[in-house]
Amino acid sequence: MGEMLGDEADLAADGGRRKRGGRLSEILASLAEDTSRERVSVADIFQAMGDRAFGALILIFALPNVIPSPPGTSALTGAPLVFLSAQLMLGQSPWLPKIIANRSIARSDFSAVVSRVSPWLARGERMLRPRLGFLIHPPAEYLTGFLCLILSIILMLPIPLGNILPAIAICLFSFGILERDGLCVLLGMVMFAISVTVVAGVLFALIKGVILLLTTLLF
Repeated sequence: MGEMLGDEADLAADGGRRKRGGRLSEILASLAEDTSRERVSVADIFQAMGDRAFGALILIFALPNVIPSPPGTSALTGAPLVFLSAQLMLGQSPWLPKIIANRSIARSDFSAVVSRVSPWLARGERMLRPRLGFLIHPPAEYLTGFLCLILSIILMLPIPLGNILPAIAICLFSFGILERDGLCVLLGMVMFAISVTVVAGVLFALIKGVILLLTTLLF
């Protein structure tokens, strides 16, 4: 592999997009059961997902933020999300720097994680189906990328529990992209509005509290 995953020249040779693969739950299970590999990297998932790499990678980086996680998690996962969302917004083919693409975990650890999330992931996939196609193709796709970019930036902010709602919204967008389900994208837009409203309220309360504290201390 070269310096960057999905090098633009290689993507052009592939027609800009690879063939559509299976569902994410099936692909993750296949990677987890592949005893020929010792580790599973982001690059492996990227290659396996083909033309749906955007949705798969965005989902994988967003999911850890849906539940309360150790401090700093959102900063680590938010950077790749910003990177991918910007590419989606600009209509570019997906690629990742080598430093991100080569991140990997032991296959045994990957298998343990997949075994826990696959039933829930498969259940969610069964509820989705291709519909409202105009919401998952350009120019609506560029809007989705823009909204994900805003949510990814919010995700990186050090706001107490401020990463959960944006992460849920990003997951809805990614599921919509993966399963070609415009209704899921529409739900993501609703969750985007809720997330921005809640985070704005929290920021306003924090700023107001700081100003009140400074006023009390200084005067």
